[in-house]
Amino acid sequence: MLAISAYNVVLAIHIMGVVIAFGVTFAYPIMFALTARHGPRSLPLMHRIELTINRALINGGLLIVLGAGIYLASKGHHWKEFFVSWGIGAVIVIGAVTGAVLIPTSKRARELAERDLAASGDGDPTFSEEYSAVTRRLNVAGSFLSLLVLVTIFFMATKP
Repeated sequence: MLAISAYNVVLAIHIMGVVIAFGVTFAYPIMFALTARHGPRSLPLMHRIELTINRALINGGLLIVLGAGIYLASKGHHWKEFFVSWGIGAVIVIGAVTGAVLIPTSKRARELAERDLAASGDGDPTFSEEYSAVTRRLNVAGSFLSLLVLVTIFFMATKP
């Protein structure tokens, strides 16, 4: 008979939370590059999708990761371990950057893309420097968070 402990079930939920919250974010650069090249009029929709993912998947996933992480640290008596402190810090930073930068900036990027497309009329779309600056901010913040997620996974897997 196969015996599965509650700890292992919660560990699986914790890992699934990470995959659900952050998996798609690694595809953002490819999605936006393809959209900009092949369907720039779809950029407002892409920013709407990005905003929805930031609100629903990332924030929801963070709650799952945090809740499961607290259980795992408590049950395994790991509160004094570096990887737990790092993980909690990462959750706080990811939540703060998502709420303070990614969500409002995604919304602003959508608004600017809509404005710039409307100003372009039926001609070739051109985007303002303001739109470019906002999307650069999104790229920098997103890249930082992706790196933070990868480093955190490393610390969780190796438990230095």
